[in-house]
Amino acid sequence: MPVEIEAKMKVDDVEVIARRLRDRGAKEMGDFFEVNTFYDTEDRRLLAADQGLRVRVSRNVVTGESICVLTHKGPGQHGPLKRREETEMRVTDAREARAFIERLGFARTISFEKKRHSWELADCKVELDDVPLLGQYVEIEGPSETSVMAVRKTLELSARPLIKAGYIAMLSSYLQERGDHRHEVKF
Repeated sequence: MPVEIEAKMKVDDVEVIARRLRDRGAKEMGDFFEVNTFYDTEDRRLLAADQGLRVRVSRNVVTGESICVLTHKGPGQHGPLKRREETEMRVTDAREARAFIERLGFARTISFEKKRHSWELADCKVELDDVPLLGQYVEIEGPSETSVMAVRKTLELSARPLIKAGYIAMLSSYLQERGDHRHEVKF
């Protein structure tokens, strides 16, 4: 199973990081608008097992091309970085994917939008994210903790605290703390 190894940090302004990426010769991969929809059983079996089931529709802002990806995230693993097994597959139709998941007994728990500016630097993917209600973040994903931490240092982010929680957990906590019961978070 492929393992996702990721460093996530909150930042005040992703444009500062974009300038650093340009200055260091990173390859710009594009701007994307995403809708991430998470599913679980009625008794929250996936949440209890620290797993996730997501349908993501990602639209390239420039070309308008959309891709849909079905993802299962395994339980988090120990270590300084966010690390977990992740299985993904592209699907051709988001509505059919959602219907398929629901027929298996899963229900939508929350859906949220995200703006993402994607880059490649060294052997890592660097994502500059803007999430409604939460703010701006940098995610660095790579093949090893060493490579991820090296890119983190190169981008002058080593002093920023690492966040191991996913956006779904952060949004759910934010809403719960405020007594907000919505299941859709949009810009």
